[in-house]
Amino acid sequence: MFRARRIWVTAAAVLAVAGGVSGSAQAVPPPDTGPFTTTATADDGTLPPGWRITGEGSAQQLVWRSGRQVPMGNARVEFHAGGRLLGVPSPAKDGRTFRLGLDAASPGKLTDLQVVAGGRRLDVAGDNSGSGKGSSGAVARPAAQLPAGSVDPGKPGAYRTTTGEYTLDSVRLPGYSAPIEMKAVVVAPKDATGKRPLALFLHGRHYTCYKPGTEDITGEWPCPTGTKSVPSYRGYLRDQQLLASQGYVTVSISANGINAQDAGAEDAGAQARSSLVRLHLAHWADWSAHPRTAPAVVRNAPPADLSRVLLIGHSRGGEGVNRAAMDSLYPPPAAQDGYHGPVRWKIRGTVLIGPTIFGQNPVADVPSVTLLPGCDGDVSDLQGEVYVDGTRGVSRGTALHSAVYIEGADHNFFNTEWTPGQAQAPAEDDFYNDPDQRDAVCSPGTATRLTADQQHKAGSTYIATAARLFVAGDDRARELLDGSGRRAPSADPARVLTHAVGANRGAGFLPDGQVTVSGGTLCSAVDPDPAAACLSDNSRGISPHFAQWDTNKEIGRRAVALRWSAAGSPTTVSPHKPVSLSGAKSLALRVIVPPNTTGTQFDVSLTDASGHRATLGRVRVDGLPGTGRTASYWAREARVPLTAATRAGLDLRHVKSLALTPRSRSGQAWLMDAWGWRPGTPAAVAAPLPRVDIGRLTVKEGDSGVKTYRVPVQVSGRGSGQVRIYVTDPATGRETSRLVTVHPGGHDLDIPVKVEGNTRYAYDVQHDLFVKAVHGAVVGAHHGGVTTENDDPIPTYTVTPIADRVTEGQPLKWKVTLSAPADVDINPVFAVQPVTTGPELSTLDVDPQWFRENSGEEPAPERPLSKVPSLAVWTTVPAGRTSAELSLPTITDQVTEQPESVLFLGMDDNGDPLSNRPVLTGTVLDAS
Repeated sequence: MFRARRIWVTAAAVLAVAGGVSGSAQAVPPPDTGPFTTTATADDGTLPPGWRITGEGSAQQLVWRSGRQVPMGNARVEFHAGGRLLGVPSPAKDGRTFRLGLDAASPGKLTDLQVVAGGRRLDVAGDNSGSGKGSSGAVARPAAQLPAGSVDPGKPGAYRTTTGEYTLDSVRLPGYSAPIEMKAVVVAPKDATGKRPLALFLHGRHYTCYKPGTEDITGEWPCPTGTKSVPSYRGYLRDQQLLASQGYVTVSISANGINAQDAGAEDAGAQARSSLVRLHLAHWADWSAHPRTAPAVVRNAPPADLSRVLLIGHSRGGEGVNRAAMDSLYPPPAAQDGYHGPVRWKIRGTVLIGPTIFGQNPVADVPSVTLLPGCDGDVSDLQGEVYVDGTRGVSRGTALHSAVYIEGADHNFFNTEWTPGQAQAPAEDDFYNDPDQRDAVCSPGTATRLTADQQHKAGSTYIATAARLFVAGDDRARELLDGSGRRAPSADPARVLTHAVGANRGAGFLPDGQVTVSGGTLCSAVDPDPAAACLSDNSRGISPHFAQWDTNKEIGRRAVALRWSAAGSPTTVSPHKPVSLSGAKSLALRVIVPPNTTGTQFDVSLTDASGHRATLGRVRVDGLPGTGRTASYWAREARVPLTAATRAGLDLRHVKSLALTPRSRSGQAWLMDAWGWRPGTPAAVAAPLPRVDIGRLTVKEGDSGVKTYRVPVQVSGRGSGQVRIYVTDPATGRETSRLVTVHPGGHDLDIPVKVEGNTRYAYDVQHDLFVKAVHGAVVGAHHGGVTTENDDPIPTYTVTPIADRVTEGQPLKWKVTLSAPADVDINPVFAVQPVTTGPELSTLDVDPQWFRENSGEEPAPERPLSKVPSLAVWTTVPAGRTSAELSLPTITDQVTEQPESVLFLGMDDNGDPLSNRPVLTGTVLDAS
């Protein structure tokens, strides 16, 4: 049977859709399982190769098919057009095809189409970057090895360990149709006395099922008969064993049921993962209170101390444990949550490994360490940097938030079950290695690329370092995490760099706030205007600090850009009121310089409110190894002592400006921030904050009148705070934003949406709202809105001939008439059928160029048109009109022939014949 997936319009045909003009006969490309061919180019106003529009009416979709399988990963696959996010498409089972409903993007806006995941282009051959440059040239050497710290948390402890698993009844979570497994592996110390701290691991999004002995691997759930569940939760056993040897009870939980179902979740599964984490913690709290009720592996372990919990999450698991930490302090809306019991645990910190942060909503008052893999081929924009940058100014600022950049690490090798040669299921290196275009930093065998075992060892070491600092309270471990320039030798030979915000950093110079800049410019982290953006699309590589969010432009997320052609020209940053550096030991600056550059130097000066100036000293910043495929524009932390300011008599309680004077001949840099710094790790106490969650309301359009609906918003918690909201205009795709002060239970976020009813067919309309915390607030569900569903039937159509009996060389023509006008273009499709009597029009009877462009085949050898796979004709009836013409070009030949006929049958959205069976019939007569 001719199915819907076979009715898709070629790139050449889209010109008619985008331009709102009548189309001509077109060939339908082959199905998803076959080869994809198109000769259309983006330059002629049509869709670029690999793209198509399928279906008609409400079933119209924008479809992209990759030339190779796109692994099931953690970064979202996104469609962009004209520099704007169109939406998140749904993946097909073939791993190559992605579809986005055209209610999210009208065809007229489909210009400069791109497929992006984690900042890298997927639709450019050989490219893995956001810059469009897939090749790499000479790069700097690996970073110099740092001095060793005073402690090395990567060394195994004194305890022997024991390992076992538990399986509990599956659970139901809101928005997920299939139950989610409650399964985990426990590694605990033997013979440890007293209650022991608990470390919980949550893996990220990966394939869920595999067929042993084959390369077959899928994202289904539950796993079909004959397949096994991919044991992603067992991928952190080495990390668990290290922590258990040091006295921690560890548990790594399975989340395959969420991975298989989160593609359609507005938050990409963050709330579901949080629910799963807290459901497990609730069981551990029960077992700690009632040991006899625990599974055997838990009874054989020391009792867990739920007042000392460390959460470790990989990839989307990182976003999940961040949300779990948030939900443990600021409860989520009950309807969205899968756990409704009391919080009987205390999260002391989180470790986030190559994490996603689609909501860009870090928990400011819970300490965190974020591992950033320098060769991440999945979440390759290293958006996890937002867990550091996104906490600045939001709350009290006493929680340490550290970024740990591991040169040469990929995304997958932190989990042995995602690592080739170690995993039970098929696995791969996520950083794609093109043998013909090797990457100078990240291809296997380069000086900077780590082996799987080297990478995993470094990850284990820094997980244990976070545990030592956040849970054990050993401040000696801080220097390994906070930009102090010390290393943990157990991570060798990995080159590991760190920077941080929070802890004992005091007042600072923040470009996000009210500042003026001279000698440089305030640039925007996310802005479609190249003149305003910190890093242009033409830059070689990208920056984790400027990772894209859901909006096309962000207000107030900035850096200070410096560019100079001669030494000695200062850039001065002046906050709107003087800052106090009293009590600080040093000034800590985070500065980005381009990858592979060395020797960039600045003199650092301060001026107080009385005009007294002191030069603190000189700092040097070197770039990271990088190529066009890496996110290597990353800030290095540099510190300069404040002793010179004290000697000069500067009033450090009232510092009005900071100046950076380049001492290199020429260069470029970006100042992320500068802080008063002193050693120590203060206790992080969560502030009472309001929490904002956005919901989605779905309504029917109605037949008449105008109704006003409101975006569902819940503000809970305590106190008041500021958030910035972005409202998207569905007609233009542009956002407007404003700063709003919110209060629990209040109606500060009142977003009305007017819906006008009519009886004309149209697409669904989605009004979107996004929200981000600015100060004194937290945000849970950051994205929601109002969706207006079309409730009018798609018009039917009839066909009348205009020229259905013509002499060869003339086009066959028909008129398609709708039963009623629609508010969107309607694209009737007719599939070719064998004629019932007499000779049939052949491939040599139609225009050869048209045939090649639309079928991907040569006209010769001659064959009936019905033998060409999926050949169809179609037209577009523009919005507001009721008819359009449809034509099929023929040519004159020198062969004497009998009259030849052609037959096309009207098809519905599913690829089945329409009930009223409209047909196109035509006959071509011999010219001789």
